[in-house]
Amino acid sequence: MDVDGVMTDGGIIFGSQNFEMKCFNSRDGHGITLARRSGLKLAIITGRTSEVVTRRSNELSMDACYQGEYNKTITFEAMKKEHGFEDSEAAYIGDDVQDAPLLKRVAFAATVADGVQELDSVVHLRTKNKGGHGAVREFIEFILNAQGKYKDLIKQFDL
Repeated sequence: MDVDGVMTDGGIIFGSQNFEMKCFNSRDGHGITLARRSGLKLAIITGRTSEVVTRRSNELSMDACYQGEYNKTITFEAMKKEHGFEDSEAAYIGDDVQDAPLLKRVAFAATVADGVQELDSVVHLRTKNKGGHGAVREFIEFILNAQGKYKDLIKQFDL
């Protein structure tokens, strides 16, 4: 998944001395936790580099975090070799035109509600939620429901 505009609302707050803040949605984080518990492998591929993203990736026990990767398909090819999977086993959610080449490659492609309109021709799903406001959770729930895993995962919460 992408970060800015997907895991966040796209806003970046800069302060003095390289101070940077991003706002992540806790429900997205819990969705990532559910995905990991289901056996899904999760990775970040983002064009920017940020200590905040490293921290969030580690906190969520993401399987991989690739930053500073403007050409995301090159990174995706390296990931496939390293982790041993095919395009047909991958999903990706992005929000802007630089995500399009990778969105065209994966088996399931999505964008957030406020993603650029140009992505409509390459995605299977446009979430109802905006980036940073539950879009990642919605994307993950869609996948887990399609796999028939979601209901079993949430039984632990007496639902």
